[in-house]
Amino acid sequence: MQTFLLNSGEKLPQVGFGTFNLKGEVCETALLRAFEVGYRLIDTANVYMNERAVGRGIARSGIPREEILVTSKLWPIQFPYKKATRAIDETLSRLGLDYIDLMLLHKPYGDVKGAYHALEEAVENGKVRMIGVSNFIEEDLEKLLPACTHKPVLDQIEISPCFYRKSLCDYLISRNILPQSWCPLGSGDKKLLSDPVVAEAANNHHKTPAQIVLRWHLECGYLAIPGTKSPTHVRENIDIFDFSLTDSEREALSNLPRGKSVFPMKRGIERYAVYFQRMNYNRQT
Repeated sequence: MQTFLLNSGEKLPQVGFGTFNLKGEVCETALLRAFEVGYRLIDTANVYMNERAVGRGIARSGIPREEILVTSKLWPIQFPYKKATRAIDETLSRLGLDYIDLMLLHKPYGDVKGAYHALEEAVENGKVRMIGVSNFIEEDLEKLLPACTHKPVLDQIEISPCFYRKSLCDYLISRNILPQSWCPLGSGDKKLLSDPVVAEAANNHHKTPAQIVLRWHLECGYLAIPGTKSPTHVRENIDIFDFSLTDSEREALSNLPRGKSVFPMKRGIERYAVYFQRMNYNRQT
């Protein structure tokens, strides 16, 4: 596994394991498979409702805590400063951990500055090691950055060759903030994975289409966090460090026809706002 250097001086593995839509025993089993093949960066969130399962998977792995990096995220209804402070403690309790390696603000809504200040205090208190944001665009960061004591180490955003937000990625890199890609495979987009450009590169390197797309992320300088419960895909998604794309392959992937977001911001915030309000997020699997 290779790493990216963050503005904090810390390093993160270039590929992490996403747990969105994984619950209970399915989540634990997928995590154990991921640990077996070498994943050490695990991504979850309060709104995924699986932090307890993630914590159990980590405990069952037997891997020393300092070798695992755990990311979680606060949802906007937790953003007022006092709620955010309490939510951080509750996240630690659900995960069964003494500290969280990376804590993000999940969406740029509500009292963003208050919640971010709570994260900064958590860093000072040793509860969180690094902090960042998710789904923030240039305008959101221009409002937040002047108020930061601890700069976000990354922005977790949707990126794939068919939804390539190059201008946003370039902006982040210019601010020394790492772009981290959720849904790096376009949520398993068959159109993307069967594209002739992807298929040709896969044939050239004797790799799967998914491996070609994930390799594209790394060579563009973006951290990827694919998620799957398939044992085959868990292994394949991390087996991308023994080849490199050619310049022409990388350029062709970067210029694939643009599609739509797999999870539009407005639909996403409305759907999960209702879901989260109906559920007690301490009642997790």
